[in-house]
Amino acid sequence: MKLQAKLFLAAALLLLYFPIFFLMYYSFNAAGNMNHFKGFTLDHYKAVFENKRLLVIIMNTIAVALIAASISTLIGVFGALGIHYMRNKQLKIGLLTLNNILMVSSDVVIGSSFLILFTVIGHYTGLGLGFWSVLVSHIAFCVPIVVLMVLPKLYDMKQSMINAATDLGASTYQTLSRVIIPHIMPGAVAGFFMALTYSLDDFTVSFFVTGNGFSVLSVEIYSMARKGISMEINALSTLLFLIVMIIIIIYYFLSTGRERRRRVKAGVLK
Repeated sequence: MKLQAKLFLAAALLLLYFPIFFLMYYSFNAAGNMNHFKGFTLDHYKAVFENKRLLVIIMNTIAVALIAASISTLIGVFGALGIHYMRNKQLKIGLLTLNNILMVSSDVVIGSSFLILFTVIGHYTGLGLGFWSVLVSHIAFCVPIVVLMVLPKLYDMKQSMINAATDLGASTYQTLSRVIIPHIMPGAVAGFFMALTYSLDDFTVSFFVTGNGFSVLSVEIYSMARKGISMEINALSTLLFLIVMIIIIIYYFLSTGRERRRRVKAGVLK
């Protein structure tokens, strides 16, 4: 049974990753197509870095992702704290439901809703679609992710820890900063990296809310693909895949290192 499970897992991973590795393989093709591999070259990657407009779009994408992930992490942490310690159970359930709606709603619905909202705002304020509209929409769909990553940490925290801090004379701020925040920090870090990857990979919502003169990488790749298959798209997609993998690896080492230090401290205390 274990062998069958391993074979099924291997087949599933192969099915998921084969198109990506196929794309990465032909990004080094000197023939400039995906029909046959003529020889190894880095010209397609060179073309990516020589495309100044594309470099600006990459910087836009990274800036939006970092800012959106940071703000959504801050909002999500305090939102999770507010939901967890809320005494009104009906309001608590209502807020959790509203938080989950953005997680399960279609990206097309979210994107079109934001488009209508920003169009109305632009009609009265003169603000057009661009950096601010993309940033606000990314923050909106990243906040629920952070909330869902932080809440389990709050549920796992023992009330005795807070009671002990209070008995020792800690103020509300000291309890929050020295007891609660350190305990939920792994969830906050996980939420930040999840929000970062979601923002980097988002296409549908960004497609609705980008305006003239501003674009993000996913929308630009789509625009390039409509003009025809280009190995420059393969090279760019490969770089994007590697960036996401690096982010995941960094988070993995951070989480395992934190867990290792926690076990060492627990061993010392024992």
